[in-house]
Amino acid sequence: MKPSLARRMYLLCWDKDKHRLETNSSLVHGPLLRAAAVADLTIDGLLRDRGGKAERVGGAASPPDDDFLSKVLDDVPPDRPRRWFTVVDRDWHTAERSVRDGLAATGDIEISRRRALGLFPVRRVAVSDHEGLATLRDRVRSTVLDGHAPADVAIEDATLAAFAIDGDVRIVFTPAERRAHKTSCRAVTDHVDTVLPGIRKALVWSIVARRTPPSSS
Repeated sequence: MKPSLARRMYLLCWDKDKHRLETNSSLVHGPLLRAAAVADLTIDGLLRDRGGKAERVGGAASPPDDDFLSKVLDDVPPDRPRRWFTVVDRDWHTAERSVRDGLAATGDIEISRRRALGLFPVRRVAVSDHEGLATLRDRVRSTVLDGHAPADVAIEDATLAAFAIDGDVRIVFTPAERRAHKTSCRAVTDHVDTVLPGIRKALVWSIVARRTPPSSS
């Protein structure tokens, strides 16, 4: 069974050289992981767009085995559609830990802890399958860099590419690559908006909220 989109998004943000998630997108890892989970649930037919809101699909497939996906799905009551932004932004601050713990439980990552200078707790994350991560990253990057028609690639890969663009995940696409492939970036994000309406817009709002400093007034 393939890892969920949220787990794949986490791995895409991982910097193998520094043994941690890349720092440029650190403020928005939570929204990225929540949006990836929402996209996964929508692709699997458990959520759908209804009048611009996320609606839980009655009589749909069995709930997901993944604990994080189940939690996100439970945030949409069966009888009450929620705004996409509400679903994506809800509990964003706990998403990274939840996805990380899930990956550790399945052996996809290993977590070690130590104390720097004997005082400060430091967590080190190591990805178990470096080759698999490289394959995932190359596949997601190719949706933009190789000039594919977005409709010809898996919607999962297109979604991960679009979210990496929105979140400025530079370990996936550098700013120079995004500028050089601006047309392809737009084609991918537009395609995701067509197939999964409402989710990217909610993600962008959540990203803005996380990156906007609080008012001093």
